[in-house]
Amino acid sequence: MPDESTSPARPDARNPWLFDTHELGRRPGSSRTLRRDVPVDTPLGVPDVILVPKGATVALDLLLESVVEGVLVTGTASAPTTGQCSRCLDPIADEVEVDLTELYAYPDSTTDETTEEDEVSRVVDDKIDLEPLVRDAIVLALPLVPLCSEDCAGLCPECGVKWADLEPGHGHETIDPRWAALVERFGDNQGDNPANGSDR
Repeated sequence: MPDESTSPARPDARNPWLFDTHELGRRPGSSRTLRRDVPVDTPLGVPDVILVPKGATVALDLLLESVVEGVLVTGTASAPTTGQCSRCLDPIADEVEVDLTELYAYPDSTTDETTEEDEVSRVVDDKIDLEPLVRDAIVLALPLVPLCSEDCAGLCPECGVKWADLEPGHGHETIDPRWAALVERFGDNQGDNPANGSDR
């Protein structure tokens, strides 16, 4: 009796990421194009840095081809992104696009029988689940250090204002911390100086 614990889970037909490959018929060389907008239920990316937000849609433009070992999926996925510039913290909106190539192995194929469950994707009940493929590709393609522009100068470390909004030559007078106490003491004593008109 086969071990049911290692067999792929039966796909949920309501899952919008599931695509039927039945019409390919396991005939090598047969193919079909697939264009669909799929909603994002869970944000993809790093919160407060950059992500594809919940409620956005991923646009899929794919070619599904039947090959000897399974269904070969190639094409692109694109989605809007939101985040903040890692230098000036301004909000940014952009788009990510990724290239996809993945083989979904047919049941009982050589690939299916010679690989572990997590090594290759599989066709289950004539359906393929594109969510893991697209999710992983998009997350890996998001920039680790998102920028509003390549030449963003960031913020002034003293006042926290964007360098782009400051006048040329902007700067702050700094006092060597080794002299700070002495400067403060002399400042306090200025009121006792006779030259300032104070009485002895």
